[in-house]
Amino acid sequence: MTPAFERRLAKAEAAQANAGDLRQQIYRARQSPLAPSHSREELLQLAEDDTTVGRIARGWLRINFVAPSRAPGPVPAIDPETVLPAMAAHLYDRPLAFVLFAFDWDRDPSLRVVKLPEPWADAYASEYGPDAWACELLDHVGGQVVERAFDGRNAVDAIRAAISSGHGIGKSAITGWLVGWIMSTRPNARGVVTANTAPQLESKTWAEISKWNKRSLFGDWFNLTTGRGSMRMVAVGFEESWRCDAQTCREENSESFAGLHAADSTPFYLFDEASAIPAKIWEVAQGGMTDGEPMWFAFGNPTRLGTTFYDAFNSASHRWHTQIVDSRSVQITNKVQLQNWIDDFGLDSDFVKVRVRGIFPSASSLQFIPQDLVEDAMRREVEVQREEAVIVGVDVARFGGDRSCLFTRKGRDGRHFPPILLDKVDLMTLASVVADHVNLLKRVHANVIVAIDGGGVGGGVIDRLRQLGFNPIEVQFGSRANDPRRYANKRAEIWSLMREWLKGGALPHRDDIISDLVNVEYSYTTADAILLESKQSLKARGLPSPDIADAIALTFAVTAPLVRPGEAVRPLQQGEIYKPYAYLERPSMGGGWATAEDADRARRIYDHPGQPQEVYDPYSTC
Repeated sequence: MTPAFERRLAKAEAAQANAGDLRQQIYRARQSPLAPSHSREELLQLAEDDTTVGRIARGWLRINFVAPSRAPGPVPAIDPETVLPAMAAHLYDRPLAFVLFAFDWDRDPSLRVVKLPEPWADAYASEYGPDAWACELLDHVGGQVVERAFDGRNAVDAIRAAISSGHGIGKSAITGWLVGWIMSTRPNARGVVTANTAPQLESKTWAEISKWNKRSLFGDWFNLTTGRGSMRMVAVGFEESWRCDAQTCREENSESFAGLHAADSTPFYLFDEASAIPAKIWEVAQGGMTDGEPMWFAFGNPTRLGTTFYDAFNSASHRWHTQIVDSRSVQITNKVQLQNWIDDFGLDSDFVKVRVRGIFPSASSLQFIPQDLVEDAMRREVEVQREEAVIVGVDVARFGGDRSCLFTRKGRDGRHFPPILLDKVDLMTLASVVADHVNLLKRVHANVIVAIDGGGVGGGVIDRLRQLGFNPIEVQFGSRANDPRRYANKRAEIWSLMREWLKGGALPHRDDIISDLVNVEYSYTTADAILLESKQSLKARGLPSPDIADAIALTFAVTAPLVRPGEAVRPLQQGEIYKPYAYLERPSMGGGWATAEDADRARRIYDHPGQPQEVYDPYSTC
């Protein structure tokens, strides 16, 4: 046996012995409640040190763990090896006090951010600490521990808490606090932490747990690994029985959530971004709630209806303690940004409900366009002005399952020009169809604009039309949006304009238009810009490409003001935002109808579109 190996073996044996002592120390301390041993004056003197002793003294001061008086004599020594296990036992049912004791809120500049709110500021002697919603949650959990009075043998009902919130409230921090409290105060605790995606789990949730463990007075008790596929937190010397593991939430990984048992301690689950965690994972996790003193925490933005996280606030709310946290009520959030979102989208919009108010949306927030908005547009009657420009959006496909589509819109009227769908046509044929359609429109309408998807094979159609003397506007879906703060790319921006237009526009009643518009989901980039689901993602979900919807959206890539015949119409300029209803706010610009008879006929058609007595034909004067 080599000397190096002997040293490693001795170190492992010492760690095992120390861990065994630690576990027994905590168990024994629970049997004899800890009493304060130092007066406030003594603690203030000790708190000046930057050692572990000074941190313990400052922690005792923060939670008012102070002897009211003490007999004269030398100041008792503070032995961390003895004090910390005793404090772990003392804080077993006091998670908020644990958080205030374990972290150096007085000295660490990165913690001096949130002022401890009332009434907790009166109960504790700490200027800084968790925000109000976190204090409420920690107090609730502590109260539930007391109420259940787990005796170490007989299983008790699980403590379940679900927190739905807006953006930026500090959910990741409280995951670190809860994991630290459970692991430090409960020998043999076993936990599983997961999040909606592997990057979220690794770079945010687990990274936050690691960060807070390093800051904790109890942090040296545990070893943490952070590499992908091996993220775990284990008590030194008891790696198998006293541990917390990070697991991805893929359904095929569901068995990793089974068998979480700790009959003499606390089995626990912590779900981050819980709205997107599959139902199968929730189902399997139920098996870990059957013994010991189980706990289950779920945090997330309320992005989806019909999920198990949604059920926790509705049909299963009798089993869960729930909190809804409005980002505006949290100290650390950017109030200017939140107000900008409210101004941009409206207080009752699904975006603000999910990202600010923490409440579930009217429709799943992953669904970019609600179905009722589309159905309303298919029932709506609209009136348009003859002088409005006509815009043709062309979504280009070549072969395969996709179709090329031409959609024609005149102001709020997207109904009277039926979409033209072309299956498996080559680019030259498509260019000829677009040219014929535009020529016919120009014989009736003074301003006809063509916007074409220029990505992929679309460039060939654009080139051919230019050879034929047309001036199509090329639109790149993946190009930079005019408002990059809100939209990840041009496609997200023009779809957003289309969604706004649907509130006052009219569409033909077609099932394929409904499915195209409502099937597309969306997410957010790391900069909180809207990003639409790609066509490839739709196909992976077994859904067709939204060809008609993309063609409609292309009509919003250019301005369409109310203009006199012959007035130039230009594409959007950088930084300019097109307002679909701007023309309603402008005074009449004159020009008029060609004759009184034409005006009367147009009025009858637009007032009563699709009536049997007269069918609108855009080419009737050709």
